[in-house]
Amino acid sequence: MFDDIKPHLVELRKRLGISVGSLVVMFFVMFYFHEPILEWMVEPLNTALIEVGKKSVHAADGMVTTSQVGGAFFVALKVSFFAAIVGALPIILAQIWMFIAPALYANEKKMIIPFIFGGTTMFALGVLFAYYIVTPFGFDFLITFGSFKFTPLINIEDYVGFFTKIMFGFGIAFELPIFAYFLALLGMIDDRMMRSFFKYAVIIIFVAAALLTPPDVLTQLLMAGPLIILYGFSIIIVRFVNPAPPLEEDDEDEEEVDLLDELKEINKNSEQ
Repeated sequence: MFDDIKPHLVELRKRLGISVGSLVVMFFVMFYFHEPILEWMVEPLNTALIEVGKKSVHAADGMVTTSQVGGAFFVALKVSFFAAIVGALPIILAQIWMFIAPALYANEKKMIIPFIFGGTTMFALGVLFAYYIVTPFGFDFLITFGSFKFTPLINIEDYVGFFTKIMFGFGIAFELPIFAYFLALLGMIDDRMMRSFFKYAVIIIFVAAALLTPPDVLTQLLMAGPLIILYGFSIIIVRFVNPAPPLEEDDEDEEEVDLLDELKEINKNSEQ
């Protein structure tokens, strides 16, 4: 049994090695640019703090602080690692596809480019949606709430963790149409299956939103709403790629057979 799975383990080790190697290389590249990346990440927070200062005249201006001796260095590491994952994502997706490619047909193996391009694009759209839609609205609400009593002193270490969790959560969530497309392409799902699973999908979406976002209801709702829309969009995609076959109307067929039998019996009796 081990001899059967050994080639797969060797292939898996190879793909993991390439993925980790690309991540390490990208980490050093991003560490060199960590300052502009950090400025980009902190911009929504600074904007929210400025808005708080305008709205609450009785509160002191908020500040971004650090509570550790090496806080700035560890923040730079976290920022670089986050950016490295995003930068290495096309290579990681390529390795995932190459690992499963031996089990695919020849025409399916050619879908590697759409898989990489589509997966990277949807992840980027999720990050941009979170950055330009979710974080401005969410930060403004969360920081403004209670600012007339408290001065917001935001710890940069906590903020970076908070920010990256939101970005990764939305990036992963936006991959739903891509995974649905390729599962339909492989014949594993159809539109009827997704429609019948919708009521369970809503529950799973809210659970996933709770796990992938910080523990506040507002951010969870801002993720769950687009996810439900994406699920509906995925149903449309799957319907074009792998539509469900029409249902066999067994009951109607049985009624027609019974009616024909009755007619035959009537004709037989009339002839007699």
